[in-house]
Amino acid sequence: MNIILFDDEREAFLPLSYTRPISYFRVGIFTIKEKWEKYYQNISVKTEEYLSKKYVLKKRDDNIWINSRLIPNESIITEINNLRIGELLEKDSTILAYRSKTYYQKKLNKINSNADFSFLHSITDIFKLNGTEIKNDFLTISKGKKTSWQGELENHQNSNTKFGDYPIYIEKGAKIHNSSLDTTQGPIYIGKDTEIMQGSLIKGPFAMCNNSVLKMGAKIYESTTIGPFCKVGGEVNNSVFFGYSSKAHDGFLGNSVIGEWCNLGADTNNSNLKNNYENVKIWNYQTNSFGDTGLQFCGLIMGDHSKCGINTMFNTGTLVGVGANIFGSGFPRSFIASFSWGGSSGFTIHKLDKFLKTAEKVLKRRKKAFSDNDIDILSHVYDMTKRYRNEK
Repeated sequence: MNIILFDDEREAFLPLSYTRPISYFRVGIFTIKEKWEKYYQNISVKTEEYLSKKYVLKKRDDNIWINSRLIPNESIITEINNLRIGELLEKDSTILAYRSKTYYQKKLNKINSNADFSFLHSITDIFKLNGTEIKNDFLTISKGKKTSWQGELENHQNSNTKFGDYPIYIEKGAKIHNSSLDTTQGPIYIGKDTEIMQGSLIKGPFAMCNNSVLKMGAKIYESTTIGPFCKVGGEVNNSVFFGYSSKAHDGFLGNSVIGEWCNLGADTNNSNLKNNYENVKIWNYQTNSFGDTGLQFCGLIMGDHSKCGINTMFNTGTLVGVGANIFGSGFPRSFIASFSWGGSSGFTIHKLDKFLKTAEKVLKRRKKAFSDNDIDILSHVYDMTKRYRNEK
């Protein structure tokens, strides 16, 4: 089967979807695309044209088109596998999948899904669903394998403490020193070539992907994912780092999503609960206004390549775009446009040429090439977001 993961409702997932297809969001241990790759080969994506050179669409005469916001499980896979050419699977008027030569969806025979599954309805679902998805992905990884005190941890059993009934799975090359691993509420996954430094306190469900580092004395609460090549310290609760980002020092981050190539300065803190305990509102790109999340706990959403200086304070439900640079005392506004430069006293424009020079240096430090496709995407996002900076 040729599988194509198609994007819809992309505006609901900005700024994270400015720089990637929705299927490249990390929820749990894996990205959504990686989850589908556990079931199918030959997977590509249908997304915005300006992203298509980096994320290439591959069509054939017979394609199964699957909504990128749909998270796979055995139940929905069975229904998708039973689709015939010309059939469309939906639930509550939302298209889940269809089998067709083209992206054109009209005149297809509609079938109602009876499956139970998880689905991204809003950007906050990334951290809302994260604990459950860590558990689901953990079962995929650990199936038929030894799960407790495996690999490098065997060399450190005398210096670490594990308690709780859920298992731990540790990939080769991981190093864990004098730390506490609490699996009373969920499993813990430690990826390849990671390091957990002395005095770290970890509460599952928790996932730490390859080549990441937990700094000394880190306090990590449940339903947190640290993507690949991250450095994380301080206190973190129910948050997702997509990858290649750093929060290397003390400070609190809760109920948040951090994109790639971000850096949070020392003692950066975010609020995730309002003083009056009312639902948190967050900026909605679809309505160009703040909308009710329906959540009592909601922290920081930060797009790729954004950074903040030491002692930065983010209010409840703050949304930061792509390529922003935030610094100074006080609370900045709760919606910070892409490529903004400043803080609570006001913002100017983070000029594209200066931003691109910095981005190239950041990628070079991780031995990653800053490709022409990356430059084109970020330049396009800069133009797309001018109106939010009142820039002509």
